[in-house]
Amino acid sequence: MLQQPTTQLRPKGAEAAPSNAVESWRNRGSDEPSRPGKPINWGRLLPLAGPIALVILWDLVVRVGWIKPILLPTPVDTILTLINGMAGSLLLPHFLVTLERTLMAFGIATAIGMPLGIALGSNERAYRSVEFLIDFFRSTPASALIPLFLLIFGISNVNKVAIAAFGAFLIVIFNCAYGVINARKQRVAAAKVMGASRWQIFKDVLFWESLQPSFVGLRSAVSMALVIVVVAEMFIGSENGLGHKIIDAQQVMNVRVMYAAIMAAGILGYALNIAFLALEKRIVHWSGR
Repeated sequence: MLQQPTTQLRPKGAEAAPSNAVESWRNRGSDEPSRPGKPINWGRLLPLAGPIALVILWDLVVRVGWIKPILLPTPVDTILTLINGMAGSLLLPHFLVTLERTLMAFGIATAIGMPLGIALGSNERAYRSVEFLIDFFRSTPASALIPLFLLIFGISNVNKVAIAAFGAFLIVIFNCAYGVINARKQRVAAAKVMGASRWQIFKDVLFWESLQPSFVGLRSAVSMALVIVVVAEMFIGSENGLGHKIIDAQQVMNVRVMYAAIMAAGILGYALNIAFLALEKRIVHWSGR
């Protein structure tokens, strides 16, 4: 007898199961919840809040008419004048002259003040003997000494560099000396216990301990040097420099150039401060440890 083939009964929808499994595998990624993006670190944008608020307030004051544009140009006009001036001969040569004078004055102050301050700080009695002179001249406004330097050096570029170097020198020697005097006593005592000589303690402990306060003094000194240089350029018969450009533009009521030069001087001071902060973090990387 011929046997008829028997057909196996499958549950309804069994053949579609494999294809459904493949589709579900393909669509698995779409079913998963999307990962949230990296959150914005608003803390990094905080330094921009102050400048943006200042520019908005500045623009509002001019547009409302509280201050006439002849006395205070808009921020856009001032910034455009600054950019064009730094790209051409209007401000860039004066900027470079002021930068050169500032760095020369700072270099002289550092070369003399830093080793002298460390030497005085390592001998507290020697420092106490000259402490009054340092504090007295450090507290005296440097602009008050301009007539004295005029008598000594006359109206010249040396005059501007010399008075700026003197003002910066007092800051450098003060901070370096106090950095050595206030060095951590525990490290000095530990070096003595291990049998280190006075010279070894000085070069291996006191010098490195004084670097952090010394760098604070260096940052203050370069800012002081810039301030004195700009003031000297304004009032000591200068023919170039940002100070000369500021006072010259003020006399002819060219307020756009005047404010642009002031802004250039501020940018220069801020850039020097940032540069010394970066240098301090690189050299005194152990500070606070």
